[in-house]
Amino acid sequence: MHDELPTLSMPHDYQAQLAAETFRMLADPTRVKLLWALMQGESSVSCLAELAGATPTSVSQHLAKLRLAGLVRGRREGTFIYYTAANTHVHALLAEALSHAEHADSDLGSEGTHRHALGAGTPVPSDADP
Repeated sequence: MHDELPTLSMPHDYQAQLAAETFRMLADPTRVKLLWALMQGESSVSCLAELAGATPTSVSQHLAKLRLAGLVRGRREGTFIYYTAANTHVHALLAEALSHAEHADSDLGSEGTHRHALGAGTPVPSDADP
């Protein structure tokens, strides 16, 4: 054991909690898809549902969580609400996560089924769109 701790920089507790909450919101594949779409522009629930391959009800529930977490914003126009990403910080995080997933998948090669057994989800075909 070390007698003294090295001088390492650590985030403040509040920052760590906010970061963990952001990662928790990104821990759902549907929310990742929704955020990715919203990084490209404003969209309605029905359009997002079609893009994500989910029901409008499910998309609305996901968007409510993302809105509470401050990751998306809504703009009402008549009876419709149009959503957009709240800022570009999450875009960089998502881009890195998707890039990491692509590289991790190619690094695993035939071990992709092992990752699935560990609970990391279904292996993604190498020709799948990000």
